[in-house]
Amino acid sequence: MYKLIISITFILIAGISFGQHISKADVKALQLKQDTLKKYAEDMINAQEPSDRFVADSLFVRGLVRALKTHNSFYYPFDSLQTVSKLCPPDSTFRIFTWQMKKDEYFYLQKGAIQYRTANGELKLVPLFDQSMFTSKPEDSVRSNRNWIGAVYYRIIEKTYNNKKYYTLIGFDSYTVSSNRKWIDVLTFDEKTGDPIFGGGYFSFKNDTTKKAPQNRFYIEYKKEAGTTFNYNPELDMIVYDHLTSETEEPERKETYVPDGDFEGFKWEKGQWVHVDKVFNFKLKEGEEPVEQTIRDANGNINEQRLLEQSQKNEKKKKQ
Repeated sequence: MYKLIISITFILIAGISFGQHISKADVKALQLKQDTLKKYAEDMINAQEPSDRFVADSLFVRGLVRALKTHNSFYYPFDSLQTVSKLCPPDSTFRIFTWQMKKDEYFYLQKGAIQYRTANGELKLVPLFDQSMFTSKPEDSVRSNRNWIGAVYYRIIEKTYNNKKYYTLIGFDSYTVSSNRKWIDVLTFDEKTGDPIFGGGYFSFKNDTTKKAPQNRFYIEYKKEAGTTFNYNPELDMIVYDHLTSETEEPERKETYVPDGDFEGFKWEKGQWVHVDKVFNFKLKEGEEPVEQTIRDANGNINEQRLLEQSQKNEKKKKQ
């Protein structure tokens, strides 16, 4: 599941080519550093011994910081780091790195950092420290980078309201040995200091039959083996996710939750994601889930099968 999530992450640098900003010598140096980082990144997840995973994580963090100190490193994609998510919003003002380390058989620890785009090409980096293990209600707090609710982000959505930008992050957490979590969090930046702020009363349930107060962030928790839809659908301009139910009729046990064929969602309205209780008026069968299809993969390569399928769809539309 983790590798699947990472495989669909992408870097969007708003059409900026890194080769136009980084010297050839620095590009070559970054490529060498990336080769070293790639081994550490894989060992954080796959090394057999916990001590080896911790060492790999420490070496990766130090190596990444050294690499990012390279002039104009913001424009280098680090596309060989397949177990590390690298997301950039359409306005290209920052990018966020997130990854997870396997602490033991029962627990994953999320790590991250935000790299700001700077006018002089110098490094401005803010580390993210996962504190989700120390809170029983992670959805009910506004957070800084020092007490971040960790997730490996696979989607970023940029919205504007009253001339202020809001960056919605959708991410994955290998939560426990028996359940996963998927998160939606909203990132903003302090207007004076530029410091990141995670969360706020951005998730409204005002249209629900059962009213409840807005939440600072939102998540679903579900059975480890279950496949779930939880993503932004650009055609609907909504975040769409599976409605879950306990397959054993034990609602208190989140590790028993699986999709039941219905879909819920959130629609952006006046600075809030407003809950939509039922996205469709019919249940979709297995395999019909509203999954976003892209022609290019995370590295920008054309997916021939998707290209063929999309071409066939276009031809059908022309004949109709």
